[in-house]
Amino acid sequence: MVGKYKVITLCGSTRFKDEFMEVQKRLTLEGNIVISVGLFGHSGDEEVWALGTKEMLDDMHKRKIDMADEVFIINVGGYIGSSTRSEIEYAQATGKKVNYLEPN
Repeated sequence: MVGKYKVITLCGSTRFKDEFMEVQKRLTLEGNIVISVGLFGHSGDEEVWALGTKEMLDDMHKRKIDMADEVFIINVGGYIGSSTRSEIEYAQATGKKVNYLEPN
């Protein structure tokens, strides 16, 4: 918590950019501080694929999880890729609550 606001980090495949934006808006309007991805590699941000960048972003996202009270998984159609699965495992190992867009 930061003040009276819960901090939530969004996780999921960056192919779901529209859903990330919708969930970010909804959670913010519900009174949460929302931390999201910085780039959408699977939705056109080609910089992600430069040498070493994806690895940096994956590590950075785990630091965003460290900052959060909980994580919210954008699992459209139940899809959870390997990076997101790793983030879920990390969140659980560090005692974070994990919520899902769709039942898991």
